Amino acid sequence: MEKQPRYRHELKYSIGYSDFLALRSRLSLVMKSDPHTDTSGRYAIHSIYFDNCDDKALREKVNGISQREKFRIRYYNDDIRSLTLEKKIKHHGLCMKCAERISYDDCRRILSGDISGIEGRGALLSELLSKMQTQLLNPRVLVSYEREPYIYGPGNVRVTFDMNVRTTMFSQELLGNRNDISACDYPGEMIMEVKYDDFLPGIISDIIQTDGIRQQAFSKYGACRRYG
Repeated sequence: MEKQPRYRHELKYSIGYSDFLALRSRLSLVMKSDPHTDTSGRYAIHSIYFDNCDDKALREKVNGISQREKFRIRYYNDDIRSLTLEKKIKHHGLCMKCAERISYDDCRRILSGDISGIEGRGALLSELLSKMQTQLLNPRVLVSYEREPYIYGPGNVRVTFDMNVRTTMFSQELLGNRNDISACDYPGEMIMEVKYDDFLPGIISDIIQTDGIRQQAFSKYGACRRYG
């Protein structure tokens, strides 16, 4: 049975490389590496984000609007034939992600702006197509980075380290060759995200409560949109 999306807690921290080494060393003693990673324990993520001509999604993030949503098309490890359409919903500090597969041909049509021949094959794709027409949503930027993820059963905890955040401004060749530029504020900057369902086990909470590391709002989409 397909797992239904649900709201989860999400905490974010901006950390340096030395913090990453210390945290990874401690977390790996109690958490498992995500089974979807390669031999390095990581995988690459590429997300094409949508926004309208008034930058609605960006402005809502910057202004801290408590209820907001973003659409994106995501693929992993440069596998452009395996694409997922996602909608991330923020609701008073909780997050939920809805997702469905999207075909390569439909993705190419969306990127080119030719959506007239696309038939909604799922509820999420139908919603995106509708909002591209009524709210003038369009692909705005490609956000790329490497992720090192860890999982812990109790609480359904997921801790991820996102590194080497890069951006490519929108073009019709987002699924082909790219010329990326770094979106990091300083060399070695990483984002640690902690996601969990109803509770965060004390053993994980104690590990991430490291001196000098503070929870903060951070958006990879927002960081990459600084370039256009």
